[in-house]
Amino acid sequence: MLKPVVSGGAVLSRVMLVGQAPGDKEPILGRPFAWTAGKTLFRWFEGALGWSEAEVRARIYFAAVCRCFPGKKAAGGDRVPDDSEIANCSGWMEREVGILRPKLVVPVGKLAISQFMEVDRLDTTIGKVFRITKWGAEFDLVPLPHPSGASPWHRMEPGKTLLQQALRLVAARVTESGARGGTESL
Repeated sequence: MLKPVVSGGAVLSRVMLVGQAPGDKEPILGRPFAWTAGKTLFRWFEGALGWSEAEVRARIYFAAVCRCFPGKKAAGGDRVPDDSEIANCSGWMEREVGILRPKLVVPVGKLAISQFMEVDRLDTTIGKVFRITKWGAEFDLVPLPHPSGASPWHRMEPGKTLLQQALRLVAARVTESGARGGTESL
């Protein structure tokens, strides 16, 4: 059975946010980060950039490691996409990077971060900026933890401090490029 693809829409931006995969509510609501994790993510961006959810969605291109909801785990909760699902969708992100030529990529969560670099522990990647060359493009990578309610990482130390540091890095890169009112020059 074909599952509905979830897309952030056609947003011309030099900033790309990469999530893991849609949850079960996103296909129904028709947009990524549309439920609990999204509320947290957009609260982070509002604090760091002063942008509402609508402004973030209009200024940042949303991509995902997997474009369809992978299903639930037998024990409950969303299932992490498997290697075949990741491989099936990988060409989309490669082409998106090739078209957009982002200057900043913000992977959200360990699975998304691992598409760009090796990551053993979040505390070695969150709160830092990395210069990455991938798929013919060179860009800054500022990883964020996943805003899921299932993970306490971003609500306790060192996660709280590292998250704030990462959000400052994102905001600085947006501001330095003159993109306060949008990302067209970023």
